[in-house]
Amino acid sequence: MSDEEESPLKFPCEFPVKAMGKTDCELDIIVVEIVRRHAPDLTEGAVYTRESTAGNYVSVTVRVNATSRAQLDAIYQDLVDCEAVIMAI
Repeated sequence: MSDEEESPLKFPCEFPVKAMGKTDCELDIIVVEIVRRHAPDLTEGAVYTRESTAGNYVSVTVRVNATSRAQLDAIYQDLVDCEAVIMAI
């Protein structure tokens, strides 16, 4: 059974990738750069940022046109490998 058959997702699909980190590191630019490595067709309107209540952290959500589970796995792996990213969900 392939990864595609085991996944509840049906590809291609729109999928929100979220990363969180400190506000002082331009996380939005970092996350977009990482995601674009795997999803070069990313559009500007696909990126949303939100600061925490105290302003210490920021979350960046990127809506990706996902083509496979392997693509999403690669995006998440690169995000968690990045020092600026505290958490990717």
